[in-house]
Amino acid sequence: MYYNYGSVYGIGDGWYTLWVILMVACFLFASWAQISVSSNFKKYSRVMTRRGLTGAQAAQAVLRANGVSGVQIARITGNLTDNFNPRTNVISLSSQVYGVSSVAAVGVAAHEAGHAVQYAKGYAPIRLRNAIIPLCNFGSSLAWPMLLIGLMLGATSVMGLGVALYALATLFQAVTLPVELNASRRALQALRQEGLLTEDELPMARKTLVAAAMTYVAALATSLVQLLRLVLIYLSRGGGRRRD
Repeated sequence: MYYNYGSVYGIGDGWYTLWVILMVACFLFASWAQISVSSNFKKYSRVMTRRGLTGAQAAQAVLRANGVSGVQIARITGNLTDNFNPRTNVISLSSQVYGVSSVAAVGVAAHEAGHAVQYAKGYAPIRLRNAIIPLCNFGSSLAWPMLLIGLMLGATSVMGLGVALYALATLFQAVTLPVELNASRRALQALRQEGLLTEDELPMARKTLVAAAMTYVAALATSLVQLLRLVLIYLSRGGGRRRD
């Protein structure tokens, strides 16, 4: 017996099939990206830098090369939990990065230092991302409840608000991607100009950072596909139709 699965979501079978295909593609891409990050980091964690530079030393060198001071570098626990906190002005490096002199560790540490440089230089996209974080967090927490309430009550205005709130979360992903790519570009540029990695080591660090960037691409793609689905549901329920 044929069952119209698309009707469950309030959209046509053709659109529902397209959405399923896109979601499966996003899932496979995201899975590949995560595997790529882990495998590349593991692979190049076994390659020690010829200069013997540790992750912490590399981060400090990138800051120094860009004339950035006052940023602390600390060790934290966890696996690939490396981050830069602009509120405390601290670069936190995991145990696999902080005191390790591998190509992967140097690449990751330099990337986090790249974020610190972005703040110090007033890089516009990262300022925008920080400015919209509270609004995006608010939107992502209320989007699905508003959508469900709108569906149950048949209130397209409430559904529209839910879609708009979810769009804020997608906007955050869209702004985050260039921020991450720029941090990696700054990192690799400093590593090359300061001679922190040799010419044969730089491609290894680049592969590690590109793999990490792909996880942000996957997150944005998934968010866009979900947003497409929500917009289709909203329109199928009469949203956006002019009422006389």
